Amino acid sequence: MKYFILFLLFFGSTHIQAQKSIKKLLNKYNDKSVPYITPQELKALNKDVFLLDSREPKEYHTSHLKHAIHVGYDEFKIDSIQKKIPNKNSEIIVYCSVGIRSESIGDSLKKAGYKNVKNLYGGIFEWKNNDLPVYNSVEKETDSIHTFSLKWSQWLKKGIKVYE
Repeated sequence: MKYFILFLLFFGSTHIQAQKSIKKLLNKYNDKSVPYITPQELKALNKDVFLLDSREPKEYHTSHLKHAIHVGYDEFKIDSIQKKIPNKNSEIIVYCSVGIRSESIGDSLKKAGYKNVKNLYGGIFEWKNNDLPVYNSVEKETDSIHTFSLKWSQWLKKGIKVYE
């Protein structure tokens, strides 16, 4: 029993520390110009939303949220979004690895007149850290997450880290 309690204390505090660390990271790089939606809030939504993945193709092909549209970051073009989502009142959730690149893409969407844009708090990493499913390029559930680099992989606490 004593070891079980120690196990819970260690792994429970690790998850809490990860959340605090992600909070510090996002506070450092983001200005909250695009409001956050948590993984739990997104999972609980009972309506259709557009999910936009603002990572690079190799990241998206490794894993993404179900029904996400790849829009990229380096090659992002607002024109392609306006064709896919002509209604500027559509609810849009943008995500990346942790929520930094997606804030930039969300800002671009807002400047183009989209009114209901949110940024997934902690990105796909926090989604997976909360045991929520991700899908590979053939739409099969996977545990692999492209972490962009070894440095950024520290924020992913669950799943298989891929960074090549």
